Amino acid sequence: MKRTALTAALAASLIASTAYADGGVIRFGHDNKTDPFENPAHACTAVFNNLVTSGTNGSVSVEVFGSNQLGSAAEHVQQVRDGLLQATLTSTGALASYYPRIDVLNLPFAFNGNAATYEVFDGDFGKALAADIEVELGDVVVLGFPDTGGFFAVTNSQREIANLADFDGIRIRTMTLPSHQTIVKALGAEAYPLSWGEVYSGLQTGVIDGQMNPVPIISFANFAEVQEYLTLTNHLFSPYTFLMNRAFYEGLSDSEKATVHTAAENCVAASRGLSRIIEASDRGLAGLADDIKVTALSDDQRAEMAAATQPAFETHVAENLDPKANELLVKFRDAVNKANEASYLN
Repeated sequence: MKRTALTAALAASLIASTAYADGGVIRFGHDNKTDPFENPAHACTAVFNNLVTSGTNGSVSVEVFGSNQLGSAAEHVQQVRDGLLQATLTSTGALASYYPRIDVLNLPFAFNGNAATYEVFDGDFGKALAADIEVELGDVVVLGFPDTGGFFAVTNSQREIANLADFDGIRIRTMTLPSHQTIVKALGAEAYPLSWGEVYSGLQTGVIDGQMNPVPIISFANFAEVQEYLTLTNHLFSPYTFLMNRAFYEGLSDSEKATVHTAAENCVAASRGLSRIIEASDRGLAGLADDIKVTALSDDQRAEMAAATQPAFETHVAENLDPKANELLVKFRDAVNKANEASYLN
């Protein structure tokens, strides 16, 4: 409580000190490093900044506060709702505190590739999800679903994970999302919720054996220094949600709104492009493979893991979320199945 109050006070002070008289500044918070060539979040915000500032001839500008300068990801969401920040990229874990239905996106082993994720989140399902978030929160506008780095992989210090049985007893760090804990337990591992800032030290000291994140995050967090094995499970795809304060958005002119939307679309594209580049470069799998054993799974191995986790996840949604979440899960699964088929055929 004290930390939250102090963070809010510091954020309010910093934001107030940088405010323009005309209010035409988008203060944009995120929780990653401020290098657009190192992580998708800052690539996204850097592109957004450039296109908004140039596209409005300076009538709207962007100030980016990365590396949790203004608090945690969850605090960023509240600051956007309160108008202290005008925008943020929020993880599903942080958004779940305000919009629990976002948890349906954690259906494990759903997608068959990146192209299918683009189809789902840029298409009708993404638009419906954005509209539902806006209705439930009331004070935000959703501008897209940028990439956090791609599909989740699992790293650990104990053994190579090549099949379902290999998960047995391994203590894996999760977000505080109950669904992530449900999935890890269904795999046979031990779920250990831990804040992001404690993950490296937890791996280093053996408090946890492993963790799960996209490859670019594993790379820039230097987890290969404290892990021995990496398995390309591709079990989760968890995008950011791009939130903007509604009152600020509605105060923009029609021309400025159009520029913001175009910039947001390019922000999403930048996050995806950098994620794919990092995955394929020496900062991705190629570089990690020098320090950590990388294991890919066959379709049959992933199918076995899907069979072990999806029923547990569906039970979690049915028992812990509202009926609308169950309806949203059905729509999500339908959209994913169609996108998977289209991606496969194309």
